[in-house]
Amino acid sequence: MDVSYDWLTELVDVPVGPEELADKVSRTGIEVPSVTRRDEGKKKIVVGHIESIRMHPNSDHMHICMVDTGEDELRQIVCGAPNVAAGQTVIVALPGARIANNQKIKRGKLRGEVSDGMICALQEIGFSDSVAPKKYADGIYVLNEDIKPGTDAMAVLGMHDAVLDFDITPNRADALGMRGVAWEVGATYGNKPHFDDQPVVDDGQPVGDYLQVSVDDPDDAPSYNLRVVTGVHVQDSPLWLQRRLWNAGIRPLNNIVDITNYIMLYFGQPMHAFDYDKVGNGTVRVRRATDGEALTTLDGTDRTLTPDDIVISNGDTPLALAGVMGGLNSEITGSTTTVVFESAVFNRTSIRKTAQRYDLRSQASSRFEKGIDESSIITALDTAARMATELGGGTVAHGIATATSVSGAPKVIAITTDQINHVLGTTLDAATVRGIFDRLGFGVTGEGDQMQVSVPARRWDIFIVPDLIEEVARIYGYDNLPATLPTATMTVGTLNSVQRRLRRNRTLLQGAGLDQAITYSLRGEGQANEFGLERNATTKLAWPMTVDHQELRANMLTGLLDAVRYNVARKETDVALYEQGRVFIRQQDQHRPAEHNYVAGVLTGNFANKEWNQPVQPVDFYVTKGIVAMLLDDYNLDGTVTYTTADLPASMHPGQSAYVMLDDARIGLLGRLHPQYEAAHNLPQTFVFELNLEPLLTAARADKTVKPAPKFPAMTRDVALLLDSKTTNAAVEAVIGANAGAYLRDVHLFDVYAGPKLPPATRSLAYTLTFRRDDDTLTEETVEKAMAAVEAALKTEVNAKIR
Repeated sequence: MDVSYDWLTELVDVPVGPEELADKVSRTGIEVPSVTRRDEGKKKIVVGHIESIRMHPNSDHMHICMVDTGEDELRQIVCGAPNVAAGQTVIVALPGARIANNQKIKRGKLRGEVSDGMICALQEIGFSDSVAPKKYADGIYVLNEDIKPGTDAMAVLGMHDAVLDFDITPNRADALGMRGVAWEVGATYGNKPHFDDQPVVDDGQPVGDYLQVSVDDPDDAPSYNLRVVTGVHVQDSPLWLQRRLWNAGIRPLNNIVDITNYIMLYFGQPMHAFDYDKVGNGTVRVRRATDGEALTTLDGTDRTLTPDDIVISNGDTPLALAGVMGGLNSEITGSTTTVVFESAVFNRTSIRKTAQRYDLRSQASSRFEKGIDESSIITALDTAARMATELGGGTVAHGIATATSVSGAPKVIAITTDQINHVLGTTLDAATVRGIFDRLGFGVTGEGDQMQVSVPARRWDIFIVPDLIEEVARIYGYDNLPATLPTATMTVGTLNSVQRRLRRNRTLLQGAGLDQAITYSLRGEGQANEFGLERNATTKLAWPMTVDHQELRANMLTGLLDAVRYNVARKETDVALYEQGRVFIRQQDQHRPAEHNYVAGVLTGNFANKEWNQPVQPVDFYVTKGIVAMLLDDYNLDGTVTYTTADLPASMHPGQSAYVMLDDARIGLLGRLHPQYEAAHNLPQTFVFELNLEPLLTAARADKTVKPAPKFPAMTRDVALLLDSKTTNAAVEAVIGANAGAYLRDVHLFDVYAGPKLPPATRSLAYTLTFRRDDDTLTEETVEKAMAAVEAALKTEVNAKIR
């Protein structure tokens, strides 16, 4: 919020300059990053009075003006502004003056005529287009008051004023009004603000003769109040009011609209003014918009409303978007004679969403979102009505039309000095603490160290004891708090078992040649449950920023596949990525999802490129399975890891994919994507894996026993089997392990063959079996007996033929 230093000093005694004030306030809780003055670098700009005017003999649009600038003789100044006229009080830059952009004004000639200075527009002396009045947008600015020629124009326009940029946090919205700022600054220096609140004279007809007001749902408008002012003359605001507005970054429009903006700046209470004659039937109703209802707002834009919008209507027709922007059909114009002032509190959530929906975020909607002082709603309304009589000559109707109201009562919080000193490490006495609360404008009752603190409604950010302790710390001064070393026992930071395991996973996968990727946790509609390992009820955001980020992911692969697609589109065809992170699993009866640790990887192209000493190795199922097996082997699981092809998702290749099982629980998925899925998603041949780490992190671990190197030699035997092509290697190894006896140490598959020399639907698998005794040398007889048992079991259990 832009805070005028001059205005602030009228409300509270400030013993220091703007820069020192900014530093002090920043150290008590509200940052003031900058102090600006509009007069910096400018000089010799005065008020002038145009005595006469005539056309330039050599131009069809320029005029020669004789201007009184407070000197003995009139100055001749050539001016090309279309609105220049005799009798005007204007801004004049004298020869040698510095105006905006450090431009220097010199005496010279314009088309043969002497010009001894320059008649200026506001923009030419440093005002932005956003605050310069629209009626003077294409011409010079004309002062609407009789000011002595030669007077310092920068002083008249408030350019010498320092403007402090208060960076207000959402919890300190009480400082979004000058009265709140005055309380804050006053508490900082121990001075109470002095507000000149004068009563309104409402001696007109009863307000009920003009209006009937209602609110459909009090939750939409907890407080809604109107006043009527008749016989108003709409005109330019006096210069003092325009100064207040443009120094706060607001463009002056006319006296009625400027009053509402002034009240917003002064009280922090947003207001709106309606043209009574345009309301139509003397009825004002606050309601929800109907779906598809139309309203043209003051910016000239046609809006199609939704039932989520609160509107002010005449019962049938919307007149304004409540708390956001008025309607064009009820705006204040030069012909307005009767004005309806509105002062209210609206549902902050609805205001925020409406402002965001229509891109209409304003100073008013921001204040309604953050909160307003409920105790000053009526005071602000009365002040606006009183100002309308002073600046517009109107008469205030008797009474206030109120549909709903709030109490604005203070909150009472019990606190003790012991609580304060315990938290802050201070030794403050009760008198000091009471003095701090008094400086803040809080009432204090109770005896001794026991205090009942009455917090006014303007500080709606204070609810509990810690809030009061923070206020004491701010005003007492953070610099004055004692600095002590911690007395607690220091604990050396370390990783827990889960963190260590997750780091180990990253080390292993990076060692296997995969690069880490980090993708979004939010996915597009329908993508969250692809490749799902667990049953999940999709969790959607209520207010997503984009359609591509609206569902919480339940898998890691879709994000990694986006990364593959991105790389391949840029001619990076060899991709090996992994990601370890959280997925969000929600059961149907749960409100919040649970977060589960997953790891996933994607591989495409070549896993190893051709070198002088090795051939190219393209990614295939076995490379992918090898990475998964390596990772699982490092967990030293006590359970049995198996693979199954039952119920694979349609996105996976039916012949090159499998689920990973730990005992009977599904913990992962690996294999190639289905060719149709690859084509539909612009992907090359891609292999993937995904593991649910939750069961792996909690699974039982097998004991590791250190064994000495063998003392006795091993014996090996090879066996080649002709098998049905559907018989798996795992089944064969299970039969061998169950029948080879106690001396079997290893089973190694060294050859796989399938071709025209074999019967259809068969293949040949060749194994090397290693036998060894640890306590004696094996005999041929023992090994041959074991091999006979293995071959017999293979014939009967997997229908194998020994080759």
